[in-house]
Amino acid sequence: MTREEKSQVIEDLTAELANNANIYLTDISGLNAGSTSDLRRAAFKANVQMAVVKNTLLEKAMEASDKEFGDLASVLKGNTSVMYSETGNAPAKLIKNFRKKSEKPLLKGAFIEEAVYIGDEQLDMLVDIKSKEELIGEIVTLLQSPAKNVISALKSGGGTIAGIIKTLSEKEG
Repeated sequence: MTREEKSQVIEDLTAELANNANIYLTDISGLNAGSTSDLRRAAFKANVQMAVVKNTLLEKAMEASDKEFGDLASVLKGNTSVMYSETGNAPAKLIKNFRKKSEKPLLKGAFIEEAVYIGDEQLDMLVDIKSKEELIGEIVTLLQSPAKNVISALKSGGGTIAGIIKTLSEKEG
């Protein structure tokens, strides 16, 4: 690889790092061609981009990036694949699901919305991270509960103020 080609790869990686808030570093070494193909297919279905990278070039891209990756560069040893996703927990769920039938990929580290996670033991915690959409859904559900109670009271209270008050007080108790 020429110096110009390396510079281009570093520039491309730096742009990918800038454009993605959720970045996972994994080890897929030892997967055979069929398993690697299955993993890539599963990543595509989960809307997760995946690429094998050269550690030295990724490290230079991380240094050139505006993001603070903390100790994440320390995991850049051996085979490294990068996974990018819009949803913070999508790659973690993909890895966990894929490992039901294979011992790889291993999680080396992750950068999720400015937080750094190091090591495969973080996988379960990353699976449990809620996406923005999941959090918004929970908040909307919580906000709808009081309104549903009032509507229910209006319907079951017989249309009189005394009936509505009685129904609401019974729900509180």
